[in-house]
Amino acid sequence: MAGLLWSNTGTEAVQVALRLARAATGRRRVLKFARSYHGWHDTVYAGMSEDDCDRPAAPGGRGQSTSVLDDLVVARFNDVRLAERLLSESVERDIAAVLVDPVMSNAGVEAPAPRFLSTLRTLCDRHGVVLVFDEVIAGFRIARGGAAEKYGVLPDLSVFGKAMAGGFTQSAVVGRAELVDQVTAGVVHAGTFNANPVALAAVAATMRALADPAVYELLEQTSSEFEALVGGALGSSPDLGRFKRVGSLLQYVPAGGATGLHGTGGLWTVILEGMLRQGFLFMPSGKVFVSTAHTTADIEATAEALDRLLRRW
Repeated sequence: MAGLLWSNTGTEAVQVALRLARAATGRRRVLKFARSYHGWHDTVYAGMSEDDCDRPAAPGGRGQSTSVLDDLVVARFNDVRLAERLLSESVERDIAAVLVDPVMSNAGVEAPAPRFLSTLRTLCDRHGVVLVFDEVIAGFRIARGGAAEKYGVLPDLSVFGKAMAGGFTQSAVVGRAELVDQVTAGVVHAGTFNANPVALAAVAATMRALADPAVYELLEQTSSEFEALVGGALGSSPDLGRFKRVGSLLQYVPAGGATGLHGTGGLWTVILEGMLRQGFLFMPSGKVFVSTAHTTADIEATAEALDRLLRRW
C-alpha cells in the first residue's frame, strides 16, 4: 500500500519526508551526497562541495544555522564503498534516512552508476534506514514513474515537485503507507495551501497528458535531437564544452567539467548572451529542460544560431 501527502514546494516536501523517516526509525541523522541540492532549508542546504564528503558539512550560504549541520552525514555520489562503510555504521551514526537525487539533477546531470541505487536499496533494508528519492527535478521528466521506473529501484519515499503539475506550484511525498500514515499519529504536516484545488487541477491535467506512452517517446526523441544537433554545434572543439543528458534533462558542462547549482563556467555566459541576441533564451545555470512543446524545427534553428555564434570566434 502507498500513501501520499500534498505540499507546495520541493523544500517543504523534503522536510516532510525526513520527518517521517525520523519518526519511523527513532534516529535523527540524514545521509546525503556532496553537491546535491534538496532545497534551501538549513537542514539540507549544506555539504555542497565535494570536499565535504565524510567530514562535517559546511553550510551552503550565509545566515544559516550551523547547529543543525550535525544531523548531516555526507557521502559521495556513485561511491559504493563509502556508502557501504557509512551505512554499516548507521546505528552508531544515528542515520534515519538516505536522501538522494537519483540523477544529481542540480550537479551536472550525473547519472547513477549501474549498481549504485540498487546498492543503496539493499543497504537501507539491511540497516533499517529509510531510502528517500528526491525527484523534484528528475520525476516525470525522464519517465512517468521517474528515476524509480527508469532504473528499477523502488525507494521508501519519493518527493516530487512542479513537474507533476506542468510547472504549477505543487509538490508531494509518496511512498509506503506505514510511513506516510504517521501524520495521523503525531507527525505534523501543515500548510494552508496543501492540496489546494487549483494546483490539484493542474496535477490532474498533467497526469492525464503523461498517461500516453507516446509522450515519453516524443520527449526522448526530441531530447536526443537536441543533444545531437545543439550539442553537435559545440563538438567542433573540446574547448567549447559539451552537454550531458539523462532523458530530457541536459546540462552544459564547460571544458574542465566545472559546474554547480547556481551556474556554470567556461563559455556559457558568452553563449547565453550571444544566443539571446538572436532570440534564443537559455537558462543562466546551463540547465536545459526539453519539453514536448519543442519541435525539430525549434532545435534545428537553435543549432544553426549556435553554429553562427561560434563561427564568429
